[in-house]
Amino acid sequence: MRIRATVAAVSGALALSALAVPAAQADHAPRPSGLSAALAAAPDVKAAEGDTEITKAVVNGGKSLTVGTTAVKTVTAEVTATDPEGIYEIHAALWNGAGSDFENAKGFIGANSQTGTCTEVNATTTTCKYTFEVDPLLLANDTAGTWKLWSVGIGADGDSVTNATAATFKILRAGKLTTDASPEPVRTGKTVTVKGKLSRANWDELKYAGYSGQKVKLQFRKKTSTTYTTVKTVTSNSTGNLSATTTATVDGYFRYTFAGSSTTATVTATGDYVDVR
Repeated sequence: MRIRATVAAVSGALALSALAVPAAQADHAPRPSGLSAALAAAPDVKAAEGDTEITKAVVNGGKSLTVGTTAVKTVTAEVTATDPEGIYEIHAALWNGAGSDFENAKGFIGANSQTGTCTEVNATTTTCKYTFEVDPLLLANDTAGTWKLWSVGIGADGDSVTNATAATFKILRAGKLTTDASPEPVRTGKTVTVKGKLSRANWDELKYAGYSGQKVKLQFRKKTSTTYTTVKTVTSNSTGNLSATTTATVDGYFRYTFAGSSTTATVTATGDYVDVR
């Protein structure tokens, strides 16, 4: 009977968390209070019971995911669990929050299928694959950065194990970057002014906004070259705007490039050609 109680507890937790999603979409505050309450009432999946183990887990191949303000992105996760008696089910969810405190997650994304698509590796081991849809509507600015994979493995004998941080990966705010060099054309030895703007996705308001106080590199490549070199580094102002000056020497392309931060993805502008006469 223990296996039925355990499965019911997990399924109930995930079902209640799913009910919280429409509310999160409506007010754009993805706080899974329903999930917290469900897990608090499900002690059977709070810690390891018996000899079930989660032996491997990965999300999005370990790579970061960049999310803008409109497009829904899809990521997959794989979880492998083992038990001497075999695996009955595995469950998984993505969450963002402090440490391993899944019950107080700031952000939560449930899998499209609670049990995923599973393959028996052998008599004791099973690997399950899950698909998650990452919608900007379910994100908030303070959830950018490291996300974690919560997983429960349930053995065929009713034993279970829970790992709130089975794997980690990053969901980053998308960036935009522009470059505009002038005057065009310009005489050799004269000053070229290169302006631009660094902005990033604001998930709270579902639009892009200037990203201030960030180091951005101004780069140049000759018309006859395929390689950019860094001319100087500038800092974006309070509205994300950029401005730098340099001396015109030969025909070529100027661009700005941003290496990214702990919450925002790297982004590089398209090169702007300057004709030097």
